[in-house]
Amino acid sequence: MTDFPEETDDRADPGIPRRTAARAAKLASLPLGIAGRAVGGWGRRLTGQNAEEVNANLSAKAAEQLFEVLGTLKGGAMKFGQTLSVFEAAVPDEMAAPYRDALTRLQAAAPPMPAKQTRRVLAEQLGRSWEKRFLQFDEAPTAAASIGQVHRAVWHDGREVAVKVQYPGADEALRSDLRQLQRFSRLFQALVPGTEVKPLLAELSARMDEELDYRGEADSQREFARAFDGDDHVLVPKVVASAPKVLVTEWVTGTPLAKVIAGADAETRNHVGARLAEFHFSSPARAKLLHSDPHPGNFMLLDDGRLAVIDFGAVARLPHGIPRQLGEMTRLALNRRSDDLMDLLRSSGFIRPGTELSAEDVLSYLAPFTEPLATERFHFTRRWMQRQAMRVGDTRGRDFRTGRSLNLPPEYLLIHRVTAGSTGILCQLDAEFPVRAIVERWQPGFAD
Repeated sequence: MTDFPEETDDRADPGIPRRTAARAAKLASLPLGIAGRAVGGWGRRLTGQNAEEVNANLSAKAAEQLFEVLGTLKGGAMKFGQTLSVFEAAVPDEMAAPYRDALTRLQAAAPPMPAKQTRRVLAEQLGRSWEKRFLQFDEAPTAAASIGQVHRAVWHDGREVAVKVQYPGADEALRSDLRQLQRFSRLFQALVPGTEVKPLLAELSARMDEELDYRGEADSQREFARAFDGDDHVLVPKVVASAPKVLVTEWVTGTPLAKVIAGADAETRNHVGARLAEFHFSSPARAKLLHSDPHPGNFMLLDDGRLAVIDFGAVARLPHGIPRQLGEMTRLALNRRSDDLMDLLRSSGFIRPGTELSAEDVLSYLAPFTEPLATERFHFTRRWMQRQAMRVGDTRGRDFRTGRSLNLPPEYLLIHRVTAGSTGILCQLDAEFPVRAIVERWQPGFAD
């Protein structure tokens, strides 16, 4: 959920365009446009123009087109863009500026649907007398998500509430976009180095029914709210009412994480980083759930210092918490016990039967990821994340070959992606805090 620009226009795109052919054509324009500019850039380099300047110009234009297409289409296109946005910290510095701007803007890109359409959805979902449930309802939306928009209102009992209304046609658009985006996964892989785009798209496709079901989201949010009720560090707004395409929750006011990233002082960024890490690592133990959509638009810093979490459309159910094996693997890699690490990786399915791998190569691949836990405090920086992305993404390197030989069991896929996304936000925050103490407290198998 993200802030809209201050001004909105009733003539804007009325919800999600439903015509599959039109949406596919817009998405298809991405590889065509980027390829055309690459050819033009090659020509300009031949005529003697500075290669670095030409490449920077191409990167800026490619990023702008990425933003324009993914943002205005909403649906799966915008969802994919928002998910990519947390990995911008891995983009090399010489390319980062245009992508950082474009991907961050995707968190606030969707135009609103007209008031008439909003009222129609509310009547269908809450009944014809839906207005009687509210003392006040602001028809101008205040925020956007990939498949819905949010209105500020006052519930009949006087509570301020957020009313999330799903765009008509969201289901059709989501499915169409993700099918089309999968065709271009190699292109996006090149645009955002260090990100595994193909499995990311596959995961988004597998979980889209959960995203579309606001009642399921309401159930997840209720469970999180119970687990964190009265917590001094994290606030989860309570659910007030729900329907398949409308969700009403308590309203919270705070500073969006994107603004903290962009302009807060070091003390504030360190504070928010610690709160985010605590929420990520403690949720499986406290709620038996993992919040699975870590992008800055879903978090706010409240005036009292708590971190507010405001979107639960994607949640992983972990009835037994985070698997103990992950904590044990992390500890073994940190302590450089390569043979014991190999035994655990094989027994847990991370190395397929018959796969030949050197224990030292596997340790060399995994150990750098444990660096944040090697000291009492760790400074999460874009440079550190870029180094990891380049290391594992260099097709000529040993780490790339080792990584391709390892297997990620299905039950760990989402945990891995969410942890990587949360780490990306910590690097965007440039946060320094005692992360090891948080992991020791909440990750089974690491300290015990």
